[in-house]
Amino acid sequence: MKISQQLLVIVYLARSASSFHTHRAVPLGSRAVLRAVQDGCGSISNNPSVAAYALQRLRDLGLDKVFGVPGDYSFSIDDAAELCAGLDWVGCSNELNAAYAADGYARARGAAILTTTYGVGELSAINGVMGSKAHRLPVFHLVGCPSERIQHLGLATHHSLGDTSHYHRFHAISATACCVSAVLTPDNAIDELERVIREALRLSAPAYISISELSGKLPVIGKPVVGRPLADLKRQHSNAKELDAAVSAVLHRLHSADAPVALVTELVARYGLSKQATGLISKANLRFAEASSDKGTLDAGLVQYLGLYNGDNSSPPEVQELVQNADVILDIGGFIETELNTGFWSEKINATRLLSLHDNWVRIGDAVFVNVALEDVISELTVRVHELRGHELGTKKELLPLIGKGDAKMTSKAFYPRLQRAIQKGDTLISDTGTCMLHLNRMLLPGGVGFEEQGIWGSIGWATPACMGVELANQKDGTKGRTWMVTGDGAHQMTLNELGVMGRYGVKPIIFVLNNGIYGVEDLLSARGHEYDDIAQVSYHLLPEAFGCHGWLSAKVATVQELEKVLGDVAVHRGAAYIEVVIPEEESQPLPSDIIDRAYKLKTPMV
Repeated sequence: MKISQQLLVIVYLARSASSFHTHRAVPLGSRAVLRAVQDGCGSISNNPSVAAYALQRLRDLGLDKVFGVPGDYSFSIDDAAELCAGLDWVGCSNELNAAYAADGYARARGAAILTTTYGVGELSAINGVMGSKAHRLPVFHLVGCPSERIQHLGLATHHSLGDTSHYHRFHAISATACCVSAVLTPDNAIDELERVIREALRLSAPAYISISELSGKLPVIGKPVVGRPLADLKRQHSNAKELDAAVSAVLHRLHSADAPVALVTELVARYGLSKQATGLISKANLRFAEASSDKGTLDAGLVQYLGLYNGDNSSPPEVQELVQNADVILDIGGFIETELNTGFWSEKINATRLLSLHDNWVRIGDAVFVNVALEDVISELTVRVHELRGHELGTKKELLPLIGKGDAKMTSKAFYPRLQRAIQKGDTLISDTGTCMLHLNRMLLPGGVGFEEQGIWGSIGWATPACMGVELANQKDGTKGRTWMVTGDGAHQMTLNELGVMGRYGVKPIIFVLNNGIYGVEDLLSARGHEYDDIAQVSYHLLPEAFGCHGWLSAKVATVQELEKVLGDVAVHRGAAYIEVVIPEEESQPLPSDIIDRAYKLKTPMV
């Protein structure tokens, strides 16, 4: 222990002599002593360091985990994370995994904290942070950088390009994955953090915060701000005149419609508005559908739920006609027309029928209303709307039929119906990018089941660390059930080292690894037989033990009977489960050439 820390302990014990019996005895020099002598994230003088104050302000939002990988330039942030009351450090296998885990946590908690070191660390994380930007998640990325003394002296350092003139070059790169950035110093930390937090929450997007190793250890100058939980914050504000005009215009179209339908997007969940949107849907008795990347935003058990809208790939198929023939489509959150959201751009939505409610603006035809917060628009619509016509519209939603029995070989058609029946109300299902996502998007979720995917950014391997983040976010929420994840073997190989982290922190997901020995989705989108689509052969079911995941139920299944047995075992096993599911490589057959060309536009058009 440093001399300064020893003195701090002596002062603390002297001041506490009259009530010494209330303090737990801890070994001198341990982390527990350091934690005991800290006041929150700062010192007992209530004069926190820059790094401690930054974490304290983010903790005030209701966040309790810091995902990261330690690095020398980020030691001030890492030290503060260990000492901050109410925050737990989650050390990940690498920075990309840490970013994916923070992404998953933010989906469940509304925001997340990620920390990496300068250059090599932050650039390793940037793919994951960019995915959070695509999916509108406020991930606060704290990066430690070389001290101002090194910078002013022009010294060449490691984690650089060997030059001395561009210490902030990585800031410019990392900040592109964020909506706001700042370089914190003792003098500006209090003001800058308020700006950064406000913007990240207002725009629901990541933030980049750079703290030098030196500044991170120095106390902030000024009076620290005590924040409030995220759920208590008003993230955007509206212009009253524009808001009234926008809501009136929307209501006029809705109340005049004979067959209105809503499309509800993931942006609703990102702003924490799923409950409010459900209230609007219920009061108006408005039928709604969701696109692939929006699946799970609202409860699929609602009577107004139609199913998945995905152009020609809609499920049930009649959803396509109901949405495209609707005389008014209330677009809640801004429908994103990627090829995976639209059945490879096979949607035929008449733009003149769209009433699009974006994060802070509304568009109806050529009329655009600005400075109108989505929260306020939904709230006002709920107050003023009455039951709409067309509520008799509906679809026949059914469970997938059970295919195969006994010792029949496992196939996707046998796997997904049984998974569908195993998931329970309150659970969360997570899909990796790949062939499994195409199956799960079309699968009807049981009522009360959440769903997460990364279909817009589409980085394979995201799901394994994200699953850990979701599970950690939900650990203390008694209303949440189990976290289920489905990934392909190709995607899983990208990030499977995070299994060891799950074991370390007692995370208890239910993981299915679909093993067909190839990058199946690539075969789907190109052609069979490419050597570059082959992957290393791994005995996946042996990995939990190798990674120290004690008490996990682990199995390999290749038949229907084996899958049914293991699902029964999972139902009564309250710990984690890891199931390798062998499926035929031959399932991954290329899509028809015209559909592939619809997605990639490679052929010369025939006019």
